[in-house]
Amino acid sequence: MARAALDWSVRDLASRSGLSPNTVSRIENGADAYGATLKKLEQTLIEGGVEFIPENGGGPGVRLVKPRG
Repeated sequence: MARAALDWSVRDLASRSGLSPNTVSRIENGADAYGATLKKLEQTLIEGGVEFIPENGGGPGVRLVKPRG
């Protein structure tokens, strides 16, 4: 959902995070991953403008950060 909100492809996220597209796809499909790998993806998405929210009335979610200015 976070990647889609940014309109990034799997390859975009992989390139920006320094991971392989196969790794991103496997994680998105529910495969296990190292904590450091997940943290790298999370940080890349945050830098891209995503905010992770723990509760939005229906469970955890994401939203785009309002542009500063």
